[in-house]
Amino acid sequence: MEQIKERTLQAPIDSQFDGASTASDVIRGVDLSGKTAIVTGGYAGIGTETSKVLAKAGAKVIVPARDVKKAADALAGIEGVTIEQMDLMDPASIDAFTVKFLTGGQPLHILINSAGIMANPLTRDARGFESQFATNHLGHFQLTLGLWPALKKAQGARIVALSSWGHRYSPVVFEDINFEHRPYDPWKAYGQSKTANVLFAVEADRRGQADGIRAFAVHPGSIVSTDLKRYIPEEQLIQMGALDKAGNPVIDPARQLKTVEQGAATSVWCATSPLLFGKGGVYCENSDVSPVVESDGTQGSNDLTQRKASKAFGVLPHAIAAEDAVRLWQVSERMIQSAF
Repeated sequence: MEQIKERTLQAPIDSQFDGASTASDVIRGVDLSGKTAIVTGGYAGIGTETSKVLAKAGAKVIVPARDVKKAADALAGIEGVTIEQMDLMDPASIDAFTVKFLTGGQPLHILINSAGIMANPLTRDARGFESQFATNHLGHFQLTLGLWPALKKAQGARIVALSSWGHRYSPVVFEDINFEHRPYDPWKAYGQSKTANVLFAVEADRRGQADGIRAFAVHPGSIVSTDLKRYIPEEQLIQMGALDKAGNPVIDPARQLKTVEQGAATSVWCATSPLLFGKGGVYCENSDVSPVVESDGTQGSNDLTQRKASKAFGVLPHAIAAEDAVRLWQVSERMIQSAF
């Protein structure tokens, strides 16, 4: 019965947007005056565009940053944006950020967990946790739990977790999340963290909807012109089809190879669209809810040339499994030594 419910919710709603739509397109007509948003990673890549568009619509935008100077330079001149110190790999800094925010007593209407790393060499945080899982999922999990009272206070808050088409690379391997007993594969580690982002949204939505908190996971598209590619050699990016032979980004929104402006669209749409009132716990792409697909033949491959033009690539069942979403939440609580 639970599986049927998942698949009923996880279906397109015909938003009228597509891969070429930009963040400015999807927020047109939305007034965020009096609203507060927090955007992690809001000073790099699609995060910068997300911060800018939300602020332009009237929101007060807070950007937590590990590198405050870099953030200040990236966001210079954008009214309505403030920067605070925080490092997703440092639990103490996450706690300090959330305590400071809660002390102000204000509601939090939008939380966009946009920061992330991809396919880096094996590194671990101070607790020994694998860095992609720690940064992309666990740090955001701790941040969200810390901010939960403010989200509840908003009585209509939305959480957006930046996932990826890359959830295809791996489910969450609960028996060895931190690659202690299996060979480290940077793409499988990335895929595991992106699956975790979707499962997090599924369970956060279930837990929060009675208090008006709804959660969404998004695939922004493949945007090569960001810092996310820092660990991937240019030659490999050309081979993958992300860059052409001259080293220029391949832009083809029909295959979800996007500009920064297009890449920010789906997270902004999930955070603000009136079409999503009363909805949540779903994975979205191209500014619409995605269908479920059993397989598309691309699992385990990062060859973008395999992609065919499509309105939606879909989400695999392992990323929206309700039982795994509950299990991940419980495991994550133990990992951060918290309870909720």
